Amino acid sequence: MNRTGEPNVAELMAQLAANAAEIASLKAEKEALSQRVVKLEEELALARLHRFAPRSEKHIDRIFNEAEEAAGEDDSDDGDVVDLPETGLPPVESAAGKKRGRRPLPKDLPRERVDYDLPDDQKACPCCHGQMHRMGEAVTEQLHIEVKAKVLQNVRFKYACRHCDRTGINTPVVIAPMPTQPLPGCIATASTLAFALVHKYVDGTPLYRVAQTFERTGVPVSRGALAHWVIGSSERHLHRIYDELRLRLRSQPLIHGDETTVQVLKEKDKEATSTSYMWAYRSGEDSSEPIVLLDYQPGRGQIHPQTFLGDYRGILMSDGYTAWRTLDGATHVGCMAHSRRRFVEALKTRKSGGGPPEQALRFFEQLYRIEKQARNKTPDAGETKADCIRGFRQHHSLPVLNALKSWLDNIAPKVVPDTKLGDAVSYTLNQWDYLTRYITDGRMPIDNNILERDIRVFATGRKSWLFSDTADGAKASAAIYSLMLTCRACGVDPLTWLRHVLTELPQREEAADIGDLLPFKLSKTSAA
Repeated sequence: MNRTGEPNVAELMAQLAANAAEIASLKAEKEALSQRVVKLEEELALARLHRFAPRSEKHIDRIFNEAEEAAGEDDSDDGDVVDLPETGLPPVESAAGKKRGRRPLPKDLPRERVDYDLPDDQKACPCCHGQMHRMGEAVTEQLHIEVKAKVLQNVRFKYACRHCDRTGINTPVVIAPMPTQPLPGCIATASTLAFALVHKYVDGTPLYRVAQTFERTGVPVSRGALAHWVIGSSERHLHRIYDELRLRLRSQPLIHGDETTVQVLKEKDKEATSTSYMWAYRSGEDSSEPIVLLDYQPGRGQIHPQTFLGDYRGILMSDGYTAWRTLDGATHVGCMAHSRRRFVEALKTRKSGGGPPEQALRFFEQLYRIEKQARNKTPDAGETKADCIRGFRQHHSLPVLNALKSWLDNIAPKVVPDTKLGDAVSYTLNQWDYLTRYITDGRMPIDNNILERDIRVFATGRKSWLFSDTADGAKASAAIYSLMLTCRACGVDPLTWLRHVLTELPQREEAADIGDLLPFKLSKTSAA
């Protein structure tokens, strides 16, 4: 019998159950907080590295050394380290080191000779005081650059008839025509427009600093006038080249796709602080017509790549963003570099290095080593380059990919999902079919790095000019950046090309053929 005021058995059991539930809740809360602490520590470590450490993702020896030093320490993750499969991959030949010292100046630069001679009173021998003869000369070369502005006076001769002047009511006057100018009524020639465009879109110089450059040459040009030159050149002429390149890009067997952000201050129905996007498209690295195009759009929806590429039926290389995968007619390939990058970040967050991120990076290093040798392999007689690359990948890359997949499946249940390592593992497994599709076709690249390198030019310039004032300015920037990046891909000097195009385009009708003005046509002409 229970004493008065003491709990009975049922109440004690209920209290114990409540305590157990509270303990379980506290344990779950503690686990969640622990995971959050881990995540925040990773983000802090990455933020510090982003600010103070080198940005390169190269798998340098220092990382491997840290991993080897940490191998002897107690780490529960190190039990998941596996050996890479042996595929008989040929050894990599060591690259020849670069020669040190100053490179000679290009031989095609014009030379101007400047002679320095001794005065006559110093041509006597200091020993016997006899007359010395000239035995040779010592030649050194210096680079000399002058930037000068000049004014072109376009003089158009006028003609009139003296007979009509004496006897007629009206005297006809005929004036010699001059070629159509890029921007009628504007003081800038094609060369001046090219100079301003290259400064902004190749060198990443904001317009206000371009205006300062003009002022230093003694020609004050306002920032507003420069903006008019940029937009006018694009809307009147350069858009024709852009549209022609877009048509040719859509006929390419392979297209790279990516997107990056841009800010536009004055855009309809959007805040000045909102984010807009530059969608980027590029032909394959082996294409005979290298093309890089940027397309400004206010958003990141799937309608934008669908509209730009239409019913494209070729190979589309992109990251894991779902908007790209909505093009039903294309064959989609994933970017292996995006997966590798996640493991690089996971490795950077580890205090002692090594562990699963290091193991994963060893797989990726082997895959890229195979890819480099596949690209350099010479096809056999009667074999295409694509078939040669595919065969090499099937023999060497496929076993490594199979081993990587088995390792990922084994480690996936053991990693915490809401961490950098968990994100890397889940991303790679979710994108696996797209990431490994490249081994089925020799035309497919392993990653999207070639386009990311092109976008970096835009991103570097964006750090200087920060934003576009209007949507028209952003569209003009997209068109001009596209042409400059295409020149870069073709190995064409953008200043020379722009001078030629802005001189030639105003003379041609809107419906005229302009195929000979495309950058890769100029590069082929130069090579010939």
